[in-house]
Amino acid sequence: MSNKPSIPQGTRDFSAEVIRKRNFILSTIKTVFELYGFQPLETPAMENLETLLGKYGEEGDKLIFKILNNGLNNEKNIDKAKAGFEKVLEGKNSTDLTERALKYDLTIPFARYVAMNHTKLTFPFRRYQIQPVWRADRPQKGRYREFTQCDADVVGSQSLMNDVEFALIYDEVFNRLGLADYELRINSRKILSALAKACNATDKLVAITTAIDKLDKISIDKVKIELAEKGLTEEQIELIEKYVNISGSNKEKTDQLIALIGNIDEAGRGLEEIKKILAHTAGKNIVVDFTLARGLNYYTGIIYEAKAPAKVQMGSIGGGGRYDDLTGLFGVPDIPGVGISFGVDRIYDVLDELKLFPENLQVSTQALFFNMGENESAFAFTIMQQLRKAGIASELYHKEELKVAKQFRYAEDKKIPFAVIIGSKEIEQNYCQVKNLATGEQHVVVFENLVAFFNKN
Repeated sequence: MSNKPSIPQGTRDFSAEVIRKRNFILSTIKTVFELYGFQPLETPAMENLETLLGKYGEEGDKLIFKILNNGLNNEKNIDKAKAGFEKVLEGKNSTDLTERALKYDLTIPFARYVAMNHTKLTFPFRRYQIQPVWRADRPQKGRYREFTQCDADVVGSQSLMNDVEFALIYDEVFNRLGLADYELRINSRKILSALAKACNATDKLVAITTAIDKLDKISIDKVKIELAEKGLTEEQIELIEKYVNISGSNKEKTDQLIALIGNIDEAGRGLEEIKKILAHTAGKNIVVDFTLARGLNYYTGIIYEAKAPAKVQMGSIGGGGRYDDLTGLFGVPDIPGVGISFGVDRIYDVLDELKLFPENLQVSTQALFFNMGENESAFAFTIMQQLRKAGIASELYHKEELKVAKQFRYAEDKKIPFAVIIGSKEIEQNYCQVKNLATGEQHVVVFENLVAFFNKN
């Protein structure tokens, strides 16, 4: 018996209807990126494993999809494969087993690209990238194993105005998509570093940020347990709890932070950055959130997280931040950068749930030419080609069908707005009948005026 067709868990097929909706999102983001001077870039689907490992923190490394080396079923390589599996079981990587991986995000491959090409690039280098990425995550609503990211980055500049522009890009895109009540949360990794210093636990910065980053998924009590397991004392955990309990307006939060750890230099520098962004984005949906940690190790300054409207149970629909020495991971130091990412698949789910996609997205074919017989369809085909040459999408019903109701039903099922009927009488008298299927209106149009009719309608 043949197996029932299926696809890997966490992946999806996209129908024409879904693709048009996705393209609406992608073209909106791309338009705004280019409005701000960003240029397109693409990198391979796979990277060398050493390029990715160690760049996303302990949690992120676990989610990297590794690709088995070719020829592992060859007898000569069986011993190597066995040794490789043993290393993997011990929690180590083995080049005998795998040397490549599907890319986890677009940022690290971009940093690799900049490191490889830094002598040829003009800095600041502004690029955007729209490609699929893969994560060995547990699939759930809004979380897939294969999904599309839309990134924009500026490298080679320390100007905070780049950070400001990214906040404005988020605002522009979400307003164009109809998500005016989105929320953009910001923080600075400098402030998190100051918290670790205030705790006398700078060596545990990663443990602190990783635990705080889980606050939107687990309770503060569980976060405290995790911190204790990482070796922090009760006194240190108490200070961290006071920090995560900071609340109120943006002004009230900054005042509370100053009172708590304002004596640490990094806190002052982080607050200055946040204040500058707030000053340039007045009236936008910017919320200071000192619990925002972005659990990726490479962030060094301002960090962002875009939240879906509260009426949708979705959470993050974008994020990013500053990474002032990411290319240093590849032997090319001192190239500062900052970037953001849009979660296209989550944005899709949000727009779909809120019914915010434009109604006309599903219109592809503008006119269906009815098939009224062999001679009539041959004549209709020549007229249809004239419409196509003028940029008007058209198709001819695939077979002769005397029951025109079937042809009408086909047009309605495909959401084709107009039916064009050309019978022997119409050919003789040089006109066609054009029916608007939405309104029921029927028009008599001479063949020479048909292109003008569709351009007007």
